[in-house]
Amino acid sequence: MNTILIVEDEPKLASLLSDYLQASGYATHTIHNGLEALPAIHEHRPDLVLLDLMLPGKDGLDICRELRRESDLPVIMLTARVEEIDRLLGLELGADDYICKPFSPREVVARVKTILRRVQRAQVDATPAETRASSALVIRPDRFEALLDQQPLNLTPVEFRLLQTLAESPGRIFSRERLLDHLYDDHRVVTDRTVDSHIKNLRRKLNAIRPEAEVIQSIYGVGYKLDL
Repeated sequence: MNTILIVEDEPKLASLLSDYLQASGYATHTIHNGLEALPAIHEHRPDLVLLDLMLPGKDGLDICRELRRESDLPVIMLTARVEEIDRLLGLELGADDYICKPFSPREVVARVKTILRRVQRAQVDATPAETRASSALVIRPDRFEALLDQQPLNLTPVEFRLLQTLAESPGRIFSRERLLDHLYDDHRVVTDRTVDSHIKNLRRKLNAIRPEAEVIQSIYGVGYKLDL
């Protein structure tokens, strides 16, 4: 569940936005003073901030400017000041979008969904230079290299993608269907038992380095997880 921080000094409007966002499946936190914005961001770690421009204590432009020094957290500016300079300034400071008051709460929800989808797609498409499931397992996609206890695993492309997927979320249980989505570039149609075969081969290579360990665990009736 994504979390939205609402920074808005009009309590009724803030409550209305919160109700609409919660009805759409988001968790929300609301504050009314600009001085509380950055501490609230650090405390709640939201996925997006709805930030009013005119706030008591500290205005939205100053908050956005300070936030951009430390984070790329998505920000939608809310403003009743429709002058073009304010719109441009808000975006130049790093706001992802702006909405002018008065607005429909449904429009705000739609903008939130659009920006979060864009952020999530960018995260999926980004290829990390290195993945570390722990200090013992290192995966370097740009070199097509996987090391366990500093020893190379010599994986096939499918085994490499499988291990990388598991390593990006250690301890998380992946269904066979979910793992299949990551195995083949050409999205060929295969059965979910194909995963079992690749897991068997991958385990054999992991066990050659750690004979006593069950690095990839089977969760009966559910799928597999990486345990290091």
